[in-house]
Amino acid sequence: MDRIHSMVFNRFRKSGRGKVFITKDFLDLGSREAVDQALSRLAKGGDIRRLGRGLYHLPRTNSRLGIPINPDADEIADALARQTASRIAPSGATAANRLGLSTQVPAKPVYLTDGRSRRVRVGNLVFVVKHAASRNLPTGSPVSTTVFQALHHLGEDAVNAQVIARIRRILSPKHRARLLRDARYAAGWIAETARQIADTNAEGTANG
Repeated sequence: MDRIHSMVFNRFRKSGRGKVFITKDFLDLGSREAVDQALSRLAKGGDIRRLGRGLYHLPRTNSRLGIPINPDADEIADALARQTASRIAPSGATAANRLGLSTQVPAKPVYLTDGRSRRVRVGNLVFVVKHAASRNLPTGSPVSTTVFQALHHLGEDAVNAQVIARIRRILSPKHRARLLRDARYAAGWIAETARQIADTNAEGTANG
């Protein structure tokens, strides 16, 4: 048991603070019962933090206040997707806010899933996942789906050159290249806008 306990905790430490894990992430280390007991001991001992049923993380700490920092919302979403073997994407309003395209801060981060609806409370934050039909969920990498959702939320008339340039600046070259590949999953003006965002020539012109 001590060996499983150590291996589980080492995985938390090696992955870095802030990453959210689910129980299934450790089943290569031992039986479900052994992993559950190790996670329970680590959480009760204060070595890790339990966020909700089957959700754990090693929190980052606010250096000034010395208090744990909640994990990134996308980390929670990714963990929930693995936990339920479902697809998850941010709602349009949440995606627009995360990309800095909206000044309206959602009271609760809302994500859409083709799995079951649920709520996860992390400190004072309530994380909401709502069921949606699979056809209403964008396909692609997490970053690409965030862009697609934000564009859809803003609407074609509101997406101008400034919005495109802002998203282009936010995305790394790697994410822009992936967005270009994922554009084939989007339809109409969103696909074309994604191609404009990923246009490296446009980036060079802007920087020049």
